[in-house]
Amino acid sequence: MSGTAAGVEARLPIRSDLDLVWVRQHVRQAAAALGFGLVEQTKLVTAASELARNTLVYGGGGEMEAERVSEGRSAQGLRLTFRDRGPGIADLEQALRDGYTSGDGLGMGLGGARRLVHEFAIDSTPGAGTTVTVTSWSARPPRQREEA
Repeated sequence: MSGTAAGVEARLPIRSDLDLVWVRQHVRQAAAALGFGLVEQTKLVTAASELARNTLVYGGGGEMEAERVSEGRSAQGLRLTFRDRGPGIADLEQALRDGYTSGDGLGMGLGGARRLVHEFAIDSTPGAGTTVTVTSWSARPPRQREEA
């Protein structure tokens, strides 16, 4: 992940459907405060919503940490880290593939979230949980789509 962090802005629990609403609201407000346009805000909120839902449904709950980041004087961004202590993901490559789901979802969560942000990192250990970190930047074009 690139950029210099300005410190943790918020740490929100993810333990219920109501917490998913708080995550979305916080991300939208933080992105707007950093100068993200409406489309950029929507992409980041959508990614955060998917990742928070995965944290709750597949990880048994956890937290989201939000921090402002910057590159130089002009680039402002928002880094979101989702952590759970759930069962972890045995096959990350498969989990990131569109259409794959270990539950009753559409299988667009991880792969879709990855396409909606500028930077995406995932660390998962079976039996120990999963951490997903995403970063989006204000006024920066999205990264190129990776071919499968």
